[in-house]
This record gives sequence, structure tokens and C-alpha cells, in this order.
Amino acid sequence: MLQSLRIRNLALLEEVALDFEAGFTAVTGETGAGKSILLGALSLLAGERADKTIIRQGAPAAEAEAALFFTDSRKIDAVLAGLDLPPCEDGVLILKRSLPRDKAPKITVNGSLATLSALQQLGEHWVDFHGPSEPRRLLKESCQLELLDLFGRGGEPLAAYQAGYHAWRELVAERERIAHETKLAPDQIAFLENQLARIDALELTREAIEALERDFARMSRAQELIELSAALAAGLTGEEGLQSRVAALLREARQLEGIDAASKPLADRLASAAVELTDLGGEFSALSQQLQFDPEQAEQLTAQMNTWLELRRKHGGQLSAVLEARDEMRRRLEVQGDLEGTLAKLEKQIADAHRAAKKSATTLHALREKAARDLAKVAAKGIAQLGFKKADFQVRVVPLPELGPTGDCGAEFLFSPNVGEAPLPLNRVASSGELARVMLALKTVLADLDEVPLLVFDEVDANVGGEIGRVVGEKMAEIARNHQVLCVTHLPQVAAQATCHLVVTKDQSKDRAVVTIEPIQASRKARVSELARMLGDSKAKSALAHAEELLGK
Repeated sequence: MLQSLRIRNLALLEEVALDFEAGFTAVTGETGAGKSILLGALSLLAGERADKTIIRQGAPAAEAEAALFFTDSRKIDAVLAGLDLPPCEDGVLILKRSLPRDKAPKITVNGSLATLSALQQLGEHWVDFHGPSEPRRLLKESCQLELLDLFGRGGEPLAAYQAGYHAWRELVAERERIAHETKLAPDQIAFLENQLARIDALELTREAIEALERDFARMSRAQELIELSAALAAGLTGEEGLQSRVAALLREARQLEGIDAASKPLADRLASAAVELTDLGGEFSALSQQLQFDPEQAEQLTAQMNTWLELRRKHGGQLSAVLEARDEMRRRLEVQGDLEGTLAKLEKQIADAHRAAKKSATTLHALREKAARDLAKVAAKGIAQLGFKKADFQVRVVPLPELGPTGDCGAEFLFSPNVGEAPLPLNRVASSGELARVMLALKTVLADLDEVPLLVFDEVDANVGGEIGRVVGEKMAEIARNHQVLCVTHLPQVAAQATCHLVVTKDQSKDRAVVTIEPIQASRKARVSELARMLGDSKAKSALAHAEELLGK
């Protein structure tokens, strides 16, 4: 749930810090007072894109920061881990987004820098917005099917079907690609075979290529290396080398040892140095012999290096790219060798995959049929409570001519607001107000299945009033039993049923308009005054009495 929210320099709002409670929070205020600022801050923290026009004039940056508490943070921690972000501490997720006027935007999650994409992925797990355009989504078949699957708990069966469906489609695409490949001519086959032979002549491992490049580099400068190693060998063990000079020095050291026994360790060290110099001279001499490449060896090494350089130029410069090219050539030759056999094998795989996908689709179809009957029943009750006493609501599962990404069927919501009229698809009969009430009824039904903790409703009670407004408030309160609900409303019947109440006001009495947001649930007087204002006159006795009645005891 949303625990706290701090907003600075957003639109006309200078700064506000708000604490939230579980349950139903109503947000009210005059039209144009700035209620959208609160929702705008939540949208920023959910990853919505924004431009710098939302920064309060004269301010260096707009900021929004929220603390969210999860009683069980394992799921959100798993998302954070996948984004390489710190886990929640004591179940608290801290989001902060700053939009400076003259600098790059800055986002932090639990104190660590994050991307807008990370904020969007996290937003899917903590907030669900339902704005004025939300009911229009009901007209889309994809939305209707999504709601049906949510009600029928069809998530896992749908995922299983989609995995099989995609596997089938990939096999079909592979068959089409192979079937449309032109059969290679003999000279093309010979060319591919020659290319493969050249590649296979090389040992294409990282170690082998490194050895090839090292040996080629040594051969290319072999004469220089031979001269240097020979010179070093001569300098160490030649007639005028260090070995002969050290031997003379060693004889003198032994004479010194005969005179003074205490110098023996020094003579021994000099003897060790003489042995080391002899060994070094021998190794440099051996190295000069190793660097003697015979013409045949040099020719073979040069040919291998030229082949490797040509392959790199042709196929992308990396060993992995050359290996991919080799595998593709082999595949093409294998297909050409038995084109009919390859296609026959694919046909069998396609048939098996299609059978498996069809079986999954049938399971999903049956689940949707049952869910459609049950959803129509419970949704019809909710719709009746929202003012459609004689309405008819049905959910029809519509077979598709062939398997598609979502199965072998779709869903269609049918509605008739008046008795005696046959139900028709929503897009043919429902007005905007009717759509809003149908959507609200469905949301009430589906609320228990929705795991997102915070539901934000922006004027979903538009085009309703009176007694229906009271029922809308009851529906909000019902949803708030299992979710935190934040509702922007113009209806006092809705606001009166909230456990928390925020009032947004805009003061234009001075040189500059200023927006404030204040909680008023602690003051019954303030709340009665706000409800009376919503009823028409905050000072009229009748409005005040009605407000008192709406609040109850």
C-alpha cells in the first residue's frame, strides 16, 4: 500500500507531504482546482513519460517521492533483483523521481539509480489507474477476453497454450522458409563444400586461433628474432661472453676462499651465477634453433593465416560469427542433400505441435465457457445495483476459425440496459455513462483477483448521480476491503463513504495561483463543509444537513 507521498514544484503545487491509510481515500475539490496533480505525481512514480512543462514556474525541478509498504515483499523483491536494484527493507519500497529544468532527469529506487523502464516495470506491480478513458477499453475484444481470463484464473492455461502455439508457428515458418529456398545448383554446392573444407582445415577454437596468430607473428619476424636470440646466446656463452669472464672471476674467488674461509659463501653465489648464465645461454641458443621455420612449415602457416583473415573479413571479424556461418553452410548442404526428407520431417513436427496446441486451446476454451457463465451471473447483479434494474448482461465465448495467439476463441460482452431488448455488443448499445457503470461492476467482481495493491479511480462516477452515486461509493468501499483505493470524485455520495478524505484547493487571491492538498477526515466539521459544497452550497443549511446525513454517525 501507499504509505506516504511527497510532491514538490509540480504544476501549481509548491510542496506537500501526505500520509495514507489502507482502505478508501476520496479526493475532492472544485473543477480545475488541481486534483490531477496528485494523480500526476503517482503517474510519474509509475514510470509515465513527462516533459518539463509540468515543472512549477520559477522552480529548478519537480519532484515526487513515495514510500510503499508490502506485507509480503517477495514478489516485488524478485522484480527488483531482476532489475539489479536493492530489495525492500522491512517491506518498504522507496521511489523518487526528479525532473530538473536544466539537467537530466534522475530516478532512484531504494536509494539506487534506476531507469524509466525499471520504474515502469515496478509500477505494474503496485498501482493500477482507471481514468475517464478506461471504460472505453471495454469496447475492445482483447480487453473483454483479458477480463474473462482474469475472472476464470486462466493465466497459467493461457501461458501454456501460448508456449505451444509459438512453437507450432515457428515450425511452420521454418517449413515455409525451406520450401521457398531455391535448390542449389551443382556449382553452388561445390562452392559451399569448398568453403566448408577451408574452414574445417582450421581448428576453430579460441586457443587454436590464438596459437595460430602467435606463431604467424613469430614467423613474420623470424629473422629478427633469430638474430636477437643468437646475439644473446653469444653474449652469454660465446668466447668473449659473460660466461668466460665470470669463470675467471670465479677462479679468483676460490683463491680468496683459500686465504679467507669466511668468503666461501660469496664464491658459492658466484658459482651459482655462472651456472645460471650457462643455462640462459643454452636456452637462448635453443630458441634461435626453434625459430628456424622450414619452407614447408612457413607456407602452411601462411596459408592458414590467410584463410583465417579471409573468413574474418567475410563473416564479421569474430570467431563466433565464423562458426555461425559454418553451421549455416552445413545446414544448407544438409537440406539440399535431402530436401524432401527434411520437409517431411518438419511436416510431422508441425502436425504434432499443432495437435498439442489444439489440445491446450480446447482446455482453455472449456475454462472460458464456464468462466463466461459465472462472470455474467455475478456481473449482472452488480450492474443491477448500479441502476440497471432490468438490464441483461451476457458473456459469449466466440469460436475462431483457426488457432490464434490467445487460443481458438475470443470473448464478447453483450448488454441490454432496458427490459424487452435483446442484448447486443457493448459498442452498439452502451453510452459512456453506461460503460462506466458496467466497468465499475466488473472491477468490483474482479478486485479480489487483482494483486495490485493500489487502485486509482479518476472520475469513474462521471454521468451518474443521486442514489446511483451512493451505490458507486459502496462499490468503492467494497473494493477497498482488499485494496487501497484512491478515487477522484465530484459526487458527495461517493466521498462520504471514504475512510480518508483529501481536499484540493486553488488560491488565486494573490499574485500567483497556489494549489494545496489537505486531509480533512480528522475534522467532521471540515468534512461536512466539503460535502455541502459538493452538494451545491457549503453554507446552506439544507446542504449541511444533507452532508451530515451522508456521513452518518
